[in-house]
Amino acid sequence: DKGTVVNGYEPFVTMLFDMKELSEKIRKRRRERGSVDFDFPEAQIKLAEDGRPVSIGVRERNPAHMLIEDFMLIANETIAEDYYWQDLPFEYRVHDKPDPEKTGRLKKIIEKFGYYIKASSDDIHPKELQKLLEKTVGKDEENFINRIVLRSMQQARYSTNCSGHFGLAARYYCHFTSPIRRYPDLQIHRIIKKNLHGGLTDELITHYNNILPSVADSNSKLERRAEEAEREVEKLKKVQYMSRHIGEVYDGIISGVTAYGFFVELPNTVEGLVRMAAIPDDYYLYDEENMVIVGKETGNTYQMGQRVKVYTVMVDKKLLTIDFELAYG
Repeated sequence: DKGTVVNGYEPFVTMLFDMKELSEKIRKRRRERGSVDFDFPEAQIKLAEDGRPVSIGVRERNPAHMLIEDFMLIANETIAEDYYWQDLPFEYRVHDKPDPEKTGRLKKIIEKFGYYIKASSDDIHPKELQKLLEKTVGKDEENFINRIVLRSMQQARYSTNCSGHFGLAARYYCHFTSPIRRYPDLQIHRIIKKNLHGGLTDELITHYNNILPSVADSNSKLERRAEEAEREVEKLKKVQYMSRHIGEVYDGIISGVTAYGFFVELPNTVEGLVRMAAIPDDYYLYDEENMVIVGKETGNTYQMGQRVKVYTVMVDKKLLTIDFELAYG
């Protein structure tokens, strides 16, 4: 809001609003070419000094975050394109097209919710996935559809081959800049600096051509390990938090259905399991084809995207699991 300017920032107001206008244009152009923009609620866990979680909520994503992201993405694309055409050894961020089998599975699942995508037996355009996600905004099934679309896609990785980034609908992409420093960024910074200062000799080019394939492979593996560690820590903090809220009732949305029960996600991103045997009013069976749990006598159903009330009955601090039961009334 131009009418509310914090003291000391007056000289930057015009520039910041110009940046905001430019970022919106960059985002619009990216969306027009088909970039898939996931908007998962990200957990924000506040800790006490001893590491104990005191609150869990959803991290805010405001226009400032999107502005930074837009400029980061365009910087990454620009650098990748420049070095591709200079034909120099480089490390790219690539994202392959979805596996046709996973795409076929995705089509079957979303059709049960009344959604459709255009895809051949071996090809799909990212714009189709983008349009699908836009249709689900604000719907009960939004997070579930986002999640299964993400699962249908390949995992992004580092490579010396500039094969493009499907999710961003980008022909050229790399990790040149990011909010946190990454080794892949540092690796290409070294190449860029050497090139800018005329130090990229034939001998050094041969050196980079020899080492970069294994560097890219190592970076991809270490990235996955870091992501797994982050997920485990987040699960641990959520379990610790919910252990102090046994018996409390929450509104949630069914986020997954299995042969042994269904998962429920709370508004604060905590997810727990309602076990099939703990549903008291009937004997329930899992209909795998329709991804729904059905009561044998009552015909009651539980399916993804459905709103339910639950309360916490148990947490397991070793397995990092949370058990819910349905709350009635």
